[in-house]
Amino acid sequence: MEAFTESTMTAVINAPLESINLTEWLFTLTDQEYKQCSSAHIACGNSLSTEGKRMSINVEQIADNLLIQHYVEDVAEKDHCSVNSISDSLSPSGRTTLGIKWELKLAKISESSCELSNHVVVYLTEDFQESMKKLNISDLDPIKNDMSAHLREHNQEETPLFAKDIESKALAGVWS
Repeated sequence: MEAFTESTMTAVINAPLESINLTEWLFTLTDQEYKQCSSAHIACGNSLSTEGKRMSINVEQIADNLLIQHYVEDVAEKDHCSVNSISDSLSPSGRTTLGIKWELKLAKISESSCELSNHVVVYLTEDFQESMKKLNISDLDPIKNDMSAHLREHNQEETPLFAKDIESKALAGVWS
């Protein structure tokens, strides 16, 4: 599947890389903690996929698009976590789905700090493409430009707040 749009933002975490577990952070994030990381975040919870993999279920409103994301773990390492979702998308244009990959990585800066990379990729599903055909929309460039701008804005807001939450947990020894 080809990426429709994507965004990567980074933020510094003032805690040793070795004190962090990104995968555990993502799959133990509480509803309240998730809401504190963006004004667009509505709710989150955790479950298991039908294959028995961990799943993070996130609900957020980005622009006029309500997303219900069902992120299933793909890469589950302490310094690298990647999850994939076929997400429900509800907007004034109707209900459809989007493929979303969310990837978090850490890179060591020093003994006491590291950089968090928050990378989000949006893929168009067949369902989305069919929805556009039904609406007689053939030029997806305006949708792509709009979606890209909103994704970038959202990622700019949540990345430093994710980093702050991870930092406070690392310094408290949550993953020791």
